[in-house]
Amino acid sequence: MGMIHGGWLVAKALKKEGVEVVFTLSGGHIAAIYDGCVREGIRVVDTRHEQAAVHAAEGWAKCTRKPGVALLTAGPGVTDGVTGVANAYLAGSPLLVIGGAAPLGLWDRGALQEMNQIDLLRPITKWARTVHETSRLAEYTAMAFRQMLSGKPGPVFLEIPMDILNNFADTETYFEPGVPSYYRPATRSAPDPDQVVKAAALLEQEQRPVIMAGTAVWWCDAAEPLRQLAERLQAPVFLNGAGRGCLPLTHPLYFTAARRKALEGADTILAIGTRMDFRLNHGQPPLIPAEARVIWLDLAGEDIGVNRGAAVGLVGDVGLSMAQLTEATRQLDTNEWLAYVQAEEQKALERESAALNADTVPIHPMRLCREIRDFIDDETTVIGDGGDIVSYGARVISVTRPGYWLDAGPMGCLGTGTGYAMAAQLARPGKKVLILHGDGAFGLNGMEFESMVRQQLPVVSIIGNDGAWGQIKHPQKAIIGHSTAAELAPGIRYDKMVEALGGYGELVDSPEEIRPALERAFASGRPACINVLIDSNKPYGRSTNVAV
Repeated sequence: MGMIHGGWLVAKALKKEGVEVVFTLSGGHIAAIYDGCVREGIRVVDTRHEQAAVHAAEGWAKCTRKPGVALLTAGPGVTDGVTGVANAYLAGSPLLVIGGAAPLGLWDRGALQEMNQIDLLRPITKWARTVHETSRLAEYTAMAFRQMLSGKPGPVFLEIPMDILNNFADTETYFEPGVPSYYRPATRSAPDPDQVVKAAALLEQEQRPVIMAGTAVWWCDAAEPLRQLAERLQAPVFLNGAGRGCLPLTHPLYFTAARRKALEGADTILAIGTRMDFRLNHGQPPLIPAEARVIWLDLAGEDIGVNRGAAVGLVGDVGLSMAQLTEATRQLDTNEWLAYVQAEEQKALERESAALNADTVPIHPMRLCREIRDFIDDETTVIGDGGDIVSYGARVISVTRPGYWLDAGPMGCLGTGTGYAMAAQLARPGKKVLILHGDGAFGLNGMEFESMVRQQLPVVSIIGNDGAWGQIKHPQKAIIGHSTAAELAPGIRYDKMVEALGGYGELVDSPEEIRPALERAFASGRPACINVLIDSNKPYGRSTNVAV
């Protein structure tokens, strides 16, 4: 018989779930969990802001398909992490956030950092609970994983008061939930067979199909079913979100530049694990034709039919849905349609050629993104954190593997980049990790370069520095002739800031120096910042004929 403190019980439960790393900012309310993690061999990675810790935990999930874990101290620690939780909620990322709390014995007596955290987190999590007994800590941690991973993944919040963590439980009598397979099923849900037959029948009537595949393809590890379905239907494929990289760049059905023309001309659209949100004009004309039929595949029924009705909805694991749809559908012949999309793709690429190869100074943002595209290798994780510059980057830069493009997702949150990058370097040690930063976005969590230096996590940020919040500045100027609260000081030396924090920094003001600077930054073996001065008069979508 022995005794074990509550923080160690939590760490044991995390270890059982295969957790390798947790992200945090040091806090006294949760110190017992740190001790437990050290005892259990779980790495504790600390940040300079709790928002970055939660972003890093989500980044771990995005890179590994395993739940990320963030530990937040009570009060301001939890509130600082709210933005990260909200971002994970809208993105559907599996994330366990453990929040410290004032000692249970002092609630409603004005304890340090005492506040109602559960009500704050409940609207942006799948599940939120407080643990009231030390002996039930492992049980509740197991419950959190079950809730997080059942159906559509998402963040959960477990609040643990300080005295519950610091108290002891008898190792022979505390609740033991058993191995994960005992308390949460690992099975995948299959679609309704009748709906699969209906979808196949519709597809066999159509001549101009388009596949729009997104994040759920990554979570379901469904790159291969996607390829097989595309080849059966002979449908052009466009990817967004974490779906990027799920079809090889060399595949004849993979397209990027002709998305608008393909969608506008489609008679059937397969929306696979992606939303009909602002990125797809909310499913409405002119981008999505009124007469086009939508066959919708997603993990959760509540995500199907939003903004645009579905002719057929296949609810369940999208890999299983695609595999069954492939089997149920005869081989289609869409040669004329594919020839049209290929021609439109070529026209769009030709229109972009001048900007991609521009030698102008200040540097055209398309040239910056082209240099990044040509530099990265198959094992480079690319992270987009910004506004206009990431719109350019998502257009130009293609990754070759699923899970190697990370962006904030539907919330459009700025500041995710450094947290994501730390997680990516931990998940893929020794591989290239590159953040494409806007100068505004860099400022939100740029201090995390100190965290990277201290914990030896080599990451390279390349900043498209236009001295503005570009996505705000340019629409303001177009509408009212001037901008307000959208200008930043021109040419800020973010590279010098990273140097001061112990990293490598370099300023670039001519296009031919971009690639050599990238080579030097990665060769340095340190966290690095390449500060690229780009043309501030090139807003995305107006300076080039780039389809959104």
